[in-house]
Amino acid sequence: MALACAVAWSAPAAAWWWNSTPSNYTDTRYPIVLVHGMFGFDSIAGVDYWYGVAEDLRKYGADVYTTQVPALDSTIARGEALLPQVQAIAAVYGKVNLVGHSHGGPTARYIARVRPDLVASVTSVGSPHKGSPVADLIYGSPAESLAASLGNALGGLIDLISGGGYSQDLRSSLYSLTSEGSAEFNNFAPAGMPTTSCGEGAHAANGIRFYSWGGTGVLTNILDPSDALLGTTSLAFGFSQNDGLVGRCSNHFGKVIRDNYFMNHLDEVNQALGLHSLFETDPKTVFKQHANRLKNAGL
Repeated sequence: MALACAVAWSAPAAAWWWNSTPSNYTDTRYPIVLVHGMFGFDSIAGVDYWYGVAEDLRKYGADVYTTQVPALDSTIARGEALLPQVQAIAAVYGKVNLVGHSHGGPTARYIARVRPDLVASVTSVGSPHKGSPVADLIYGSPAESLAASLGNALGGLIDLISGGGYSQDLRSSLYSLTSEGSAEFNNFAPAGMPTTSCGEGAHAANGIRFYSWGGTGVLTNILDPSDALLGTTSLAFGFSQNDGLVGRCSNHFGKVIRDNYFMNHLDEVNQALGLHSLFETDPKTVFKQHANRLKNAGL
């Protein structure tokens, strides 16, 4: 009887343990503002760029806003498109916690550079702060013209379906993500950038906290069709660790939470449709943990 009672108690107790995330776990002081990357959008046909991430953060207490900027344009042009959205949110809350994926990372850094008074923190996820060999390979190559035509058409379609209303400029987007273009932007907005080849940057500047994380997986789920594309683009990196589009050291910015999750570039935002590695932390969990980190830092 005693054994039976112990067994009967242990199963519910275990269930309680694994589902005991407090309802205010992600209740940050300032709202979380998500900034998409290249070829990004807020939502298309009910499918969010940040697949399930915003909903999961809200479930545990966070105020979350998803923004939309040009899918394809320079970092500064994207930043200027983001600025009025941040201003509107900050007008209500005072400041925001910016979280940018891929090109969204430098885009968020632009806001921190020109309006630091609006920003509590900037977090980059899989962002090419020092450029990407993929952009270096395409920009200025014989294939650039064809890539620009196809890319702008696709970017325009994404923008039309998602209701963005922006013009598209793949060439400017590519240049911003080259090593040269990234170095120019880093001179303009140096806060948080590492001073060594693969180190951390300052954890804070101008009253703003800086964080980053990224992945070094490429082929992570056999059911995910995007893995094949990222497997192809990863060839541009040779033997250097990367997520298919961004190198391990290039994703470093501010305090590096982790730079080698077994995630590829799309896994980092729980795409495609949540198909990520079964042997790595769920991307939504990583975002929840970071929101709790911001909460505990008073942000």
